[in-house]
Amino acid sequence: MAEAKPKSLLLRYLSSTDHKEIGIMYLIFALVMGIVGGFLAGVLRMQLWESSGGVVSPELYNQVVTMHATIMIFFVIIPAMAGFGNYLVPIMIGARDMAFPKLNAFSFWLLIPAALIGIASFFVEGGAAGGGWTSYQPLTSAQYSGTPGVDMWIFVVHLTGASSILGAINFIVTILNMRAPGMNLMKMPLYAWAWLTNAFMILVGTPVLAGAVTMVLFDRHFGTGFFRPSEGGDPVLYQHLFWFYSHPAVYIMIVPGFGAISHIVAAFSRKRVFGYTGMVYAIAAIGFLGFMVWAHHMFTTGLSPWVRAFFAFMTMLIAVPTGVKIFSWLATIWGGTIRFTVAMKFALGMISLFVIGGIGGVWLGNVPVDIQLHDSYFVVGHLHYVLFGGSVMSLLAAAYFWFPKMTGKFLSEKIGNIVFWCMFVGMSMTFFMMHWAGMQGMARRTYIYRPEFEALNKFMSFGYVFMLIGGILFVWNVYQTIRQPLAAGTKDDAWEVNDIQGSLEWMTSSPPPKENFKTIPVVA
Repeated sequence: MAEAKPKSLLLRYLSSTDHKEIGIMYLIFALVMGIVGGFLAGVLRMQLWESSGGVVSPELYNQVVTMHATIMIFFVIIPAMAGFGNYLVPIMIGARDMAFPKLNAFSFWLLIPAALIGIASFFVEGGAAGGGWTSYQPLTSAQYSGTPGVDMWIFVVHLTGASSILGAINFIVTILNMRAPGMNLMKMPLYAWAWLTNAFMILVGTPVLAGAVTMVLFDRHFGTGFFRPSEGGDPVLYQHLFWFYSHPAVYIMIVPGFGAISHIVAAFSRKRVFGYTGMVYAIAAIGFLGFMVWAHHMFTTGLSPWVRAFFAFMTMLIAVPTGVKIFSWLATIWGGTIRFTVAMKFALGMISLFVIGGIGGVWLGNVPVDIQLHDSYFVVGHLHYVLFGGSVMSLLAAAYFWFPKMTGKFLSEKIGNIVFWCMFVGMSMTFFMMHWAGMQGMARRTYIYRPEFEALNKFMSFGYVFMLIGGILFVWNVYQTIRQPLAAGTKDDAWEVNDIQGSLEWMTSSPPPKENFKTIPVVA
């Protein structure tokens, strides 16, 4: 009987149910969509170069704002986090694969039609959705947004939401049931703890968003009145439903990054993480309290003083477990033998930038301050400090740290240093100045602005150029490194950290074999 011909690399990946290959596909998808989202960000910065604009029409500007945010959240940060999680979590806990390999593949492939629908919406009559990524009512009702772009945006949310829910179920079952012998929950790596918390957050929050956008769809086409006051509905109800998911979504996009930073800081400080138990409880507390703060986005909607006071208090309270994590990282670094690798620089950059973003969040949790700064560029700056300074910097740190494990090859430290400084300086130039512009009264989501803000906006746009250079260098370095042949004698423990971390991914080859381990390791 003739032997079956081996599949080509492309066909192998397209039909794969191996968690490592699915994780790599998530990462490639996020990288490609990051290029699209970054291009849209460039369109925004070109439009805002001069106060009079002139690059795009007001309608197209709103569409670009909406789709830039939608792509970066649903197609870049969340899939990139899922990519590292898919690849690393089963290996870290000593599993052969995810609990449901075919479901894992299905979770990824749902993103492809979602992305195609989102991009295609620019080319339908009336263009893409233009109501912002929040799609508030009644702005996206049939009366004010009668074009199919909004309906396509709703389907995008449904498909990405289904992908997230199925992936979350897979992570929970895998982590709770497939750990190596001897690995109880309090011996799990912090990255696995981060993903367990994250999966529960996705499972609780995402169906609420799906329900909210379904109600919008029914209001638009089937005569219901969930959010129409003339039919007895309430547009503010949409905000409650939307933010019940979308504030925890910020933590969904950052908690896996927290887990990664814990590993990286410990590895390059040559110490175990300070206060492991406290870090576990802090992750769990963030996951719980994340669902108790949503209405701090709604202080200007006429909420009663008692409700505003409660959500202001809860916003301050969630800073406590976040602070536990920050100070545990600093205590880990303190007295350590620090190696300033590119991964460590990105980790330290993430900590410093996330602290600034967190301080801005505490400001905005203060009701009188928030009422003044609501819908200003201060909020845009705060958001990007958390999501770029936190999520993207932690993703880049993870990329430089685990790339040798995933490929058996090291990314260039020399190019990586340039990438780090371009990203760190560029994002600080762009997003720190947004805080200043917001305090001076510049409103968000405006395609033209008062001339006195022009110098600030030019400065912000130069920051975008730095980030663009950093992004191009990173993609080029990844491409060049992958093309190189695998060097003989690549260490399984590339950074020589296993004695510090105790994480099982360093106990298998680089890259790992088909089922991760020759024999499942036993944790003492």
